[in-house]
Amino acid sequence: MDITTHDRIRQQVTDNPVVLFMKGTPVFPQCGFSATVVQILSHLGVKFKGIDVLSDSSVREGIKEYSAWPTIPQLYVKGEFVGGCDIVREMFETGELQQMFEEKGVPVRA
Repeated sequence: MDITTHDRIRQQVTDNPVVLFMKGTPVFPQCGFSATVVQILSHLGVKFKGIDVLSDSSVREGIKEYSAWPTIPQLYVKGEFVGGCDIVREMFETGELQQMFEEKGVPVRA
């Protein structure tokens, strides 16, 4: 990954409290895994920035290298990599996700 792509990714995850690197957009997800994470975040009322990796191949490959995680979607909260669809879903089901948002000062729907 070139330094420009790395810097762009770092900028996104540091400038936005919650970022989802996904296939498609929050309004029109292009894969089931991305759609699942969007549904979970929407259900919790969490505001997030969706970044469509399909529109930029350098970001699509760069995010995998940045996180050392091979799949998309990827969720970041306050600059920290949380995980992909399975991890986010499991955390949501156990209540860990809501707790993590609250601990990091990210508003969730009551």
